[in-house]
Amino acid sequence: MKMWIVFLLCLAGHAMAAPTEEVPILEELVTEEPVVEEPEVGANPVQIEIGEFDEAIEIVEEEEEEDVLTENPCQNHHCKKGKVCEVDESNLPMCVCQDASSCPAAEGEFEHVCGTDNKTFDTSCHFFATKCALEGTKKGHKLHLDYIGPCKYIEPCMDSELSEFPLRMRDWLKNVLVTLYERDEDNDLLNEKQKLRVKKIFENEKRLQAGEHSLDLLAHDFEKNYNMYIFPVHWQFGQLDQHPVDGYLTHTELSPLRAPLIPMEHCTSRFFEQCDADNDKYIALEEWATCFGIKEQDVDNDLIV
Repeated sequence: MKMWIVFLLCLAGHAMAAPTEEVPILEELVTEEPVVEEPEVGANPVQIEIGEFDEAIEIVEEEEEEDVLTENPCQNHHCKKGKVCEVDESNLPMCVCQDASSCPAAEGEFEHVCGTDNKTFDTSCHFFATKCALEGTKKGHKLHLDYIGPCKYIEPCMDSELSEFPLRMRDWLKNVLVTLYERDEDNDLLNEKQKLRVKKIFENEKRLQAGEHSLDLLAHDFEKNYNMYIFPVHWQFGQLDQHPVDGYLTHTELSPLRAPLIPMEHCTSRFFEQCDADNDKYIALEEWATCFGIKEQDVDNDLIV
C-alpha cells in the first residue's frame, strides 16, 4: 500500500496521498458511454498525469491559410494516443495505428496498466496501440483503460462500504486544495478566485486537519463544517470537465481520477456508476454534487471557476 501512495505522490506532483484502504481490491468492468472520446484533461494534482493514462483522443491543430508547410509534414501534425504520423503518396501527413511492438519496454511494474477487458498491458503505449488496432470493432468500442498497475482481483463493493467512500473523498479533496493554497505562491496552482475561496477554508479554525481520521469523525465534521466541503466538490468537477467543458463528465473525463484510485479504493467504480443516477452515461454537476452529499440548493455553476 505504501508503494501505491508513493507512486501517486510522484505522479500527482506530491499534492496529496490518495484516500486509502487496507483491503486488496477488484471491481466489475466499467461500462462505456456511447460517445466520442475527448481530449486530455488538464493537469490536476488530485489525479494522475493524464499524458500517459487518459483515454486516447484526437488533437487537431488549425492551420492558418498562409502557413508554410515544413520540410517534414509530420513535424506539426499531432495524432491521438495509439497512433503515429506517416506521410502518404502525396506527401501529406496521416495518422495510422502504432505497432505495439514499437512501444518502449516497461521499466518496472509501475508502468503496467489494466484494461476494462481485465488484461494487463506492459505500458499505456501498448494499451493505446492495441485499442487503436481494434477501432471499429465491438471489442475496441468497449475497451478502456481501467486502472494503473497489473490487473488483479478487486473485492466487490458492499453497500455499507459504498456509503463510506464519499467521506474519505470529500476530506481528501478539501485537504488537496489547502495544500495547493499553501504551496501556491507564484506557482499558479490556483487562480485568484480559487485562492479566495480556499483561503476561507484554510483560515477557518474549525477546519479538520489532514490525517488519518475515523469515519465517525469525518461524518461529524461534514455535518458541523458542511460549508467547507461545498467548493472542493465543485472544484474537482471543474478539473475533470475539460473536453469539452459542457457540464457533464464522461468515462474518459473521469479516467484520470479513477485510474489511480481503483487499486486502493475498491468502491471507486461503483461510486461513479451510482453517480449517474439516470444511467445516460453522463454525470451532470447536480448528480456529482448529490453523490458527495452536497444539498441541491448549494449546487452552483459559478463555483466552477
